[in-house]
Amino acid sequence: MYQGVSSVSLPGVRIVRGACAAARVLPLPRPLVRIRHYVDASADERFPCVSALRLERVSKHWGATKAVDEASFATPSGALVVLLGPSGCGKSTTLRMIAGLDAPSAGRILIDERDVTRAAPAERRISMVFQSYALFPHLSVADNILFGVKVRRDPAADHARRLDRVATLLGLGALLDRKPAQLSGGQQQRVALGRAIIAETKVCLMDEPLSNLDAQLRQEMRREIRALQQQLGMTMVYVTHDQTEAMSMADQVVLLRAGRIEQDAPPADLYARPATVFAARFIGTPPMNIVAAPGRADLKLGVRPEHVRVVADGGMEAVVQSAEYLGADTVVTCSTSAGGMLADTLAARLPGRFDVAEGARLRLGWAAADAHYFDHATGRRRDDVVPVPASPIDPRRPA
Repeated sequence: MYQGVSSVSLPGVRIVRGACAAARVLPLPRPLVRIRHYVDASADERFPCVSALRLERVSKHWGATKAVDEASFATPSGALVVLLGPSGCGKSTTLRMIAGLDAPSAGRILIDERDVTRAAPAERRISMVFQSYALFPHLSVADNILFGVKVRRDPAADHARRLDRVATLLGLGALLDRKPAQLSGGQQQRVALGRAIIAETKVCLMDEPLSNLDAQLRQEMRREIRALQQQLGMTMVYVTHDQTEAMSMADQVVLLRAGRIEQDAPPADLYARPATVFAARFIGTPPMNIVAAPGRADLKLGVRPEHVRVVADGGMEAVVQSAEYLGADTVVTCSTSAGGMLADTLAARLPGRFDVAEGARLRLGWAAADAHYFDHATGRRRDDVVPVPASPIDPRRPA
């Protein structure tokens, strides 16, 4: 039984629950998800899809090619974990092994502390949303959503209740009789999401589900998926190459590179304390500047463009190569020469409009606390380096 009052806004509907289990559906003019409050007395009244996922040294090899190499991470129950990385890094292969579509060459996969490494996909009690939506064009929205539960032969008497619940959550009530060709891209995505939610599984897997949508719709769907995941308390594994999706949606980000986990951390830690040069450059727009550390041949120095400022004295001398005005800020790209070393490229993300001509000379600086140091040979983070106060990377006075 619900306690208190909860209000959930989804595309075109508002569900208002009071002290009774009944729900009223009211029209909403805005299409965005807004979860205001959710209180329940029993987890049984929510979808029974809370779980934990754990990978222990999971590998996938095709001959000498290592698609995934000893990947290990654990996902808390009810968390949204994002597998992030460039194309070919092994994130989709990892997802397929979790789903049971590919068998790992080594290692173990556990769902809810149950070893499912060799279990068939149907035995894992998971659901999956594909990049292409995978909707049946000849079936209605209702039949597409119900397809899985019918194949699994779940009790037919429960189909109508589950369909109504999912359709209300996703704002699909008025579209249940339509075919996929009659839907927009965002509506098709909601149908695919509804098919995953109605399964009431322990883990939901999503393989780049927003890549086919335009930028504005991706932003809206990010909010909707995150809000639904939090409301339903489901464990979700989400694959993407888009750092914006990872940073805005995830509780935990697993960054992969060439089949290996580069860093496993919350989004804030990934940004503030990147473990390697690769992680530092992959997160952030523009990416972190990596230059030669003045006076230290064994180190690389990193600083994010948004932490670089033009200073009156001190700092590092730079020559402007270009300036891109983006509205809220200006990205100025410069060439520098740190301590007489070969020239590096340094980007500064300056607030507002900053007019500067190509070839102009500036002095750039940043606070010592904003500097990151990495081992030159391994690329690993070095936290044992203390910036020298007189160093040009520690400007005495900003402009």
